[in-house]
Amino acid sequence: MTGPDPTLRRPEQPTPDYVPGHDLLAGRVVVVTAAAGAGIGAAVARRALEEGARLLVISDTHERRLAEAHETLAAEFGAERVRSLVVDVTDEAQVQALLDVADEGGGVDVMINNAGLGGTADVLEMTDDEWSRVLDITLTGTFRCVRAAGNRMREAGTRGVIVNNASVIGWRAQEGQAHYAAAKAGVMALTRCAALDVAPHGIRVNAVAPSLAMHPFLAKVTSDELLDELKQREAFGRAAEPWEVANVMVFLASGYSSYLTGEVVSVSSQRA
Repeated sequence: MTGPDPTLRRPEQPTPDYVPGHDLLAGRVVVVTAAAGAGIGAAVARRALEEGARLLVISDTHERRLAEAHETLAAEFGAERVRSLVVDVTDEAQVQALLDVADEGGGVDVMINNAGLGGTADVLEMTDDEWSRVLDITLTGTFRCVRAAGNRMREAGTRGVIVNNASVIGWRAQEGQAHYAAAKAGVMALTRCAALDVAPHGIRVNAVAPSLAMHPFLAKVTSDELLDELKQREAFGRAAEPWEVANVMVFLASGYSSYLTGEVVSVSSQRA
């Protein structure tokens, strides 16, 4: 038997219609890191409000973009439902301050850890600083947020939910991505182990692993040729929209996944 002809191009399937909200997060206090801009964090922040979140607390390191995101969401969904804080997840005090903002609104019910840093560097040329920067933001930053949110949930007796953003690159090799792949594989392992640690407190921890999600920043830093190649790896011949990834994160944060913990869900149409 022979496999598919690699020279055949997959047709790009149309993007489906946007899915309306169904109050999956009604009454919840939701915190989202790296929520400014137009990527997955911004999409899941909007999705949380559409799904009925009582309060959304968003953070990012980019002050101007965060302010713009806050203003847009507050104008559309009501100022009383949106708060924001500039936060660097490599700083423990700033992570705690973010959870303090959630406490002012009743305490965190859902923590969505989206902060991460990529980059491309050959492992033979990669510096310690390049390695450490990606690991500190993407893996250790996620750990800090899991620990901080988990402790707040335990203290409050909340049956809270934590959702981490991993990546299919945590499973699959890609040249120039040793630091990012190691960090995302670490997020997957952190998710599985943390889920067992917090289960006695009624807290769930899961993760998503997206492959290719299209947004303006990605298009700006990636060549058309590479984007086309990446799209051809996908069964649908297209990138995911950020909101398609956000939908799965909302599912993991909602009561519809009440018996699901320690899992990493691939949000990808890549072929095995």
